[in-house]
Amino acid sequence: MKLVLVHGSGGSSLSYYYQTRRFPDAVAVDLPGHPVGAPCASVQQYVEWLHGYMRGKGYRDVVLGGHSLGGAIVLTYALAYPEEVRGLVLISTGARLRVHPDVLAECQAAETDKAARERWLQMRAANYAKVAPDVREMLLKKTDEIGPAVMRADLLCCDRFDIMQRISEMRAPALVCQGDADVMTPVKYGRFLAEKLPAATLEVVPGGTHQVMLEKPDAVNAAIERFLAGLR
Repeated sequence: MKLVLVHGSGGSSLSYYYQTRRFPDAVAVDLPGHPVGAPCASVQQYVEWLHGYMRGKGYRDVVLGGHSLGGAIVLTYALAYPEEVRGLVLISTGARLRVHPDVLAECQAAETDKAARERWLQMRAANYAKVAPDVREMLLKKTDEIGPAVMRADLLCCDRFDIMQRISEMRAPALVCQGDADVMTPVKYGRFLAEKLPAATLEVVPGGTHQVMLEKPDAVNAAIERFLAGLR
């Protein structure tokens, strides 16, 4: 099986630093604009990019994993191309991902104002507070390179995403993984997915926040390993 991992808003393949080192058949993608090229304007456009990417690579027997926006992308992919998806790994995500207007405004201000950009970077650093310092430094460097405009574009994709009424159409087995201290996509989001998806397992990681796969890699990797073993 090929495990293909999709990052969240303003993120990169570094979001799966620990997963790509643990699973030899895993690949983490960098979505368009992160930082090469231009970001997509919708979840569906990201899905079509991912579809072309995987066809180009010749991937078969694919398990799709996604964090936050990445979760929205892989859920939508599974609806559009169900025959191509062996399973789903859904981390810190939901069937609907509303974004507070203040967060969008902070990103927009950071695009043109130096002081606002510094505040934006400080907030990003706070989001990675529980990540190991060496990995956190790499993440922040990449975040700065990608920039607030791309993050805002991604967050707008999230804000428009809503498959609440379609979630029961899914057929692929799923692992739903949430940190119990996640305030951006709280545990209730994961419970909804686990209850509505036809074949899902919920793993709640103690002490994990929205970046649970970076903060608690051993727990998340163990859950993924159990899930993949079940698919085999």
